[in-house]
Amino acid sequence: MTPSSPASAVNRAAQGQTLTVANVRALGRADRIFRTIASAAGSTVVLAVVLIAVFLLVRAIPSLSANQANFFTSARFETTSPQHLAFGIRDLLMVTVLSSLAALVLAVPVAVGIAVFLTQYAPARLSRPFGAMVDLLAAVPSIVFGLWGIFVLAPTLKPLAQFLNRNLGWLFLFKHGNVSLAGGGTIFTAAVVLSAMILPIVTSVSREVFRQTPRMQIEAALALGATKWEVVRMTVLPFGRSGVIAASMLGLGRALGETVAVLIILRASAHPGHWSLFDGGYTFASKIASAASEFSERLPTGAYISAGLALFVLTFVVNVAARAIAGGKVNG
Repeated sequence: MTPSSPASAVNRAAQGQTLTVANVRALGRADRIFRTIASAAGSTVVLAVVLIAVFLLVRAIPSLSANQANFFTSARFETTSPQHLAFGIRDLLMVTVLSSLAALVLAVPVAVGIAVFLTQYAPARLSRPFGAMVDLLAAVPSIVFGLWGIFVLAPTLKPLAQFLNRNLGWLFLFKHGNVSLAGGGTIFTAAVVLSAMILPIVTSVSREVFRQTPRMQIEAALALGATKWEVVRMTVLPFGRSGVIAASMLGLGRALGETVAVLIILRASAHPGHWSLFDGGYTFASKIASAASEFSERLPTGAYISAGLALFVLTFVVNVAARAIAGGKVNG
């Protein structure tokens, strides 16, 4: 076998360099294509949100212009006559915010406790099936929650509601509302049902965040003689604080937009106006759903679209506030 000449070696090296440059160029093109596709995919989310906002705004403006009541402070919602529209979101906002915040107060401590138990205390053979059972709550249809809430939960909660009303009635949250406690169709019942509905969301996100706690921090705390609870309090909870806030806001967004279950439970159409958990009424979503069959004329339909726009803005503000709080906690 004849040894290769220096010229052939140089040629092979030049060919190898040429192939390398070609590969680099090909990889650069592939990277640019992938970046373009990824950017387009990310932009579709922003575009969808913008288009939804534009649609709501365009359809709401004519009805808002024809509205004969104050949109923000009026409790009236009369849309039977296109020539005499009078609608406001005061009571809708009150019922929506009160039921959602009450659900959040009930659900978050339970969800965080479940997440801590599954990640720090429960053995693996119990953690996985128990976590799957909690996640299965998210698969239960809303209408099932609503029927369970009004026919099973409401009678069960009646003694508790009467006890709170009797002993804490001096506080505005527990004073008499506009519906009978015997019926159970109150914001209090709706809040308990909503808390069960958002529980799997908050639990799942919190559980995954707690699992990311650096093992070295946990072992360092144990090496210093910390108890299990002290490890959770000093390492796990501080590390997952921003994640819990984000999970809570996801749950709040679900509660704000829940429709069927709330519509079944809050059957009273009387105006609340008391900021009491024992009021009835409509949330934004349930009010719109209750009149969906009547969306035939442009101006009355636009009144309900205006309510939808208010709900859209409310959820947007909640999410922006949540990101600001979570970011502040992380930076702090």
